[in-house]
Amino acid sequence: MDTAAPLPRVLVIGLDPYRVPGPWDPTPVAEGIAAGLARFADAGVGVETCLFGLDGSDDVEAVVTEALDRRRWEVVVVGGGVRSPDQLDLFERIINLLRRHAPDAAIAFNSTPADTFDAAARWLAPPG
Repeated sequence: MDTAAPLPRVLVIGLDPYRVPGPWDPTPVAEGIAAGLARFADAGVGVETCLFGLDGSDDVEAVVTEALDRRRWEVVVVGGGVRSPDQLDLFERIINLLRRHAPDAAIAFNSTPADTFDAAARWLAPPG
């Protein structure tokens, strides 16, 4: 039996909940991300994440570009934290990086971290 993980077909771009400033508890979001990613494994679909902080410790464009250039992606899911109204500039930069570095990838948007697989699945080609 082959126990190797499937090759990643989906990239999930979003905020690292532990590196978003503010007086809030990141644990529920981190747990939601983990639950959402587990659904990919259950479906036999490879996934990678590109999570970055808003605490100033990341060059967001460099981090996202490196992830996009890592391989050919079938789908890229852009997380909700990136799409919030107060992150409009960041959202625009990420979409434009996607256009340049992964022009053939479908772009998907989740509603919650837990439904990330559903967002990607709308655009995934059947295996085989």
